[in-house]
Amino acid sequence: RNLLPEDARTPPETRGMDAKSVTPGAVALILANPTPESPDDVPEIVVQVLDLKPIGSRFTFMASDGEAKVKAILSTHFASEVHSGKLQNLGLVRILNYTCNDIPQKTDKMVIITKCEVVSQALDAEIKSEVKIEEPAALMKPKEEAAVLSKPIGGAPAAIMLKPRHDVKSASQIVSEQRGNAAPAARLAMTRRVHPLISLNPYQGNWVIKVRVTSKGNLRSYRNARGEGHVFNVELTDEDGTQIQATMFNEPAKKFYPVFELGKVYYISKGSLRIANKQFKTVQNDYEMTLNENAVVEEAEGESFIPPVQYNFVKIDMLGPYVGGRELVDIIGVVQSVSPTLSIRRKIDNESIPKRDIVVADDSNKTVTISLWNDLATTVGEELLDMVDSAPIIAVKSLKVSDFQGVSVSTVGKSTLVINPELPETEKLRAWYESEGKGTALASVGAGMGASNAGGLRSMYSDRVFLSHITSDPNLGQDKPVFFSLYANISNIKPDQTMWYRACTTCNKKVTEALGSGFWCEGCQKNYEQCSLR
Repeated sequence: RNLLPEDARTPPETRGMDAKSVTPGAVALILANPTPESPDDVPEIVVQVLDLKPIGSRFTFMASDGEAKVKAILSTHFASEVHSGKLQNLGLVRILNYTCNDIPQKTDKMVIITKCEVVSQALDAEIKSEVKIEEPAALMKPKEEAAVLSKPIGGAPAAIMLKPRHDVKSASQIVSEQRGNAAPAARLAMTRRVHPLISLNPYQGNWVIKVRVTSKGNLRSYRNARGEGHVFNVELTDEDGTQIQATMFNEPAKKFYPVFELGKVYYISKGSLRIANKQFKTVQNDYEMTLNENAVVEEAEGESFIPPVQYNFVKIDMLGPYVGGRELVDIIGVVQSVSPTLSIRRKIDNESIPKRDIVVADDSNKTVTISLWNDLATTVGEELLDMVDSAPIIAVKSLKVSDFQGVSVSTVGKSTLVINPELPETEKLRAWYESEGKGTALASVGAGMGASNAGGLRSMYSDRVFLSHITSDPNLGQDKPVFFSLYANISNIKPDQTMWYRACTTCNKKVTEALGSGFWCEGCQKNYEQCSLR
């Protein structure tokens, strides 16, 4: 572990005493130790947030210490801190854990922040002291015994970071000294650093992750133009609550299907990552993992952890675009009503399963019906029925959006529901409900909508365009369909062309007048006395 002078680290009890300043040389400290083994190895690092902007579901910024800058990206679960206004541009954050990655095709580094805390909200201006972009040439070689961080600021002595001497040893020597005849998974954990899921990207080489299986799919068969095969996927969650979907095909699918067990912890290495296909992804991650025959999956025997639940809430009035899709959503809302338990008979096997409907509202002034199934209907649903008069707030993870009643959501096998969760969104929602929501007439998000236009809910509010947007772009809609909304007046109706056709009352296909009387349908091969105008 790195040995630092006593003044290079700030004891926890003194943190925050100078809350309006950055740590001198913080960027150099980060780059000199790009992969801390644990949060205990991270010194006091306070940086200023500059150029904060969203990238997908995450936020990036330039981390500045007043003299140098480095690119940084926040873990997905920090998005709520930005949306709530706690983490702001020009604000200060204390970095508690991180890892550095190379930026593809560039010489720069990207700091992936896995744990941090807000020190101060936005300052009046950027802290400057001849700011420079830190070059990777400033990185110290791993085998150097000492790294001197010069550039004293304000006459202060330069901080000296000492690194212990590394004797070259084989992996077997290290294992023998530390654990002796340890299990393979234990050896994997000891000899290689475990990476948080948030730090992985498709351009990394060797990595090891420690994850818990939180969802396991079935081993399925498929057939396409390239032939037949098998596919199997799992959802993996690390100790920080970050999730990723791992998929296996054909022989690897058969190999790893009996290996992965729901709820167990595993060390995984030698997998590959790619950009997640939004059409098929089931977790909030920009990447998805593929495990082939060379992947290493070993159970971490005797180890377990319960990862924290990470939410990515969707406002109720924004549910429309998710209708009929595979992507699951998370919702937080105030409970308005709870129905009794119903018994629904399933067509596939004639089995009766319990169902309960609850109506929730949020600060978009919309309500939606959530259908709870199975145990959630009988346990948590009964608890909500008893406390509905107190308007509890619930956070539900992994809901499927359908076009039933316009727009509605329902639980699936892996859905979870928490009553009055300790989240910033809970406090914000409670304040809205007490101040205005309780006395406001709230409309259902699916009111006046059917299956045909539920998916266009978002476009009703934000996708409206002018006719010039269509006429000025000759390539619009050439590659793929484009959907938008218009608000326009009908200026002309052609008098010589009907606006409907005569249709069969059975199959809706076009009919022709039959000899004598009635209408002939070519599709049904029948004569009908009447037709419908469509």
